[in-house]
Amino acid sequence: MMSGMLYAVSEGIATLTFNRPAVMNALDSDMLRAFRVNCERAAADPQARVIVLRGAGPAFVAGGDVAMFRDHVAEMDRLVPELAAELHHGILALRRAPQPVIAAVHGAVAGAGVSIMLACDLVLAAAGTQFSMAYSRIGTSPDGGATWFLPQLTGYQKAMELMLLADTVDAETMQRLGVVNQLLVADQLAAATDKLARRLAAGPAQAHAETKALLNRAMHAGLAAQFDAEAVAFARCARTVDFLEGITAFTEKRKPQYKGQ
Repeated sequence: MMSGMLYAVSEGIATLTFNRPAVMNALDSDMLRAFRVNCERAAADPQARVIVLRGAGPAFVAGGDVAMFRDHVAEMDRLVPELAAELHHGILALRRAPQPVIAAVHGAVAGAGVSIMLACDLVLAAAGTQFSMAYSRIGTSPDGGATWFLPQLTGYQKAMELMLLADTVDAETMQRLGVVNQLLVADQLAAATDKLARRLAAGPAQAHAETKALLNRAMHAGLAAQFDAEAVAFARCARTVDFLEGITAFTEKRKPQYKGQ
């Protein structure tokens, strides 16, 4: 445990819990450092085959700690690069992690909370969750990669609308926009997240890692280069024990038993 964040691994699932419930998990300097450290820890953890992000209490993450900004407004020129570095290195760790990353969100998801959610590979949301980019409400532009992630999901103009107006958007709308994968009754969120995480943890780890890397690479590479990368990745997967198990189970018409090897 580090200040503001909990870390636990069980049955192949690393769970990172934002843990400042009294302030809706608003991100202060200690929590941002804990976020970066724990994302890097999970990405490198040999026991973790899936990473789950969740928030304790009434919210996932209600953005940056505006009270902290106010108390240190004279120091923001110095603080912003330091705080942004922690946030951005944590998000890069999630994107570069070989494991699939699930965000289980509820309550309020605002500002940097949206950015962190967008960096995850899959998003499960409780009905009633409220989303807002929020940045323009305090006179600043987005960070945490939101300006990179969001337009790829929603298109340029919708991303501009969400960022410039900073209106509160419900979970149903975010699902229609392609940001949320599954929308769940609030008391089913934890169970559904666990079910999905267990399913992924029981899958072929190398294939999941290669798929994630390819999708991230595709956002930058041309088609011809992507063909080459796909072939190399397929060949790496074909050398794994899981690949042999997968094709054997398919031909034997049974469920494969993957070992992550």
